[in-house]
Amino acid sequence: MNGTAEPKPAFTGRMFLGIMVAFFGVVVAVNITMARLASGTFGGTVVDNSYVASQKYNGWLAKARAQDQLGWATPVSLNGARRVVIVVPGMSFAAKGTAHHPLGRAADVPLAFAADAQGRLVSTTPLPAGRWQVRIDIRSGRDVKRLMEVLA
Repeated sequence: MNGTAEPKPAFTGRMFLGIMVAFFGVVVAVNITMARLASGTFGGTVVDNSYVASQKYNGWLAKARAQDQLGWATPVSLNGARRVVIVVPGMSFAAKGTAHHPLGRAADVPLAFAADAQGRLVSTTPLPAGRWQVRIDIRSGRDVKRLMEVLA
């Protein structure tokens, strides 16, 4: 060392431009990625007309309260053969339903049920592999219980 200090490199406009382009490039890339993932996995609308749904909401709540007063404990599950199983509190029940793929990637599967030896209702059709949203109407006389379960 000869006693003279070497000059430090100055923070130039080019360095600032490079940092800003890199920063906003990362932000834009993340936004594009998230937007593509979100639009690629959205299966559709929750309700077709939110105003009409809001007008029917109190009626839906009243039906749900009446359904809860039936006191039916009806657990829903999948057995080893991927058939939907409903445990019902008696033998005078009938059920029908639909299995819907949450992302809309597979066609809906209609479900019919038959009683087995243990008195449970078992779907006559197995579900394909994957996650399914199952909507079932269980009837006994004039009483109806509507269920929605996610099964995988």
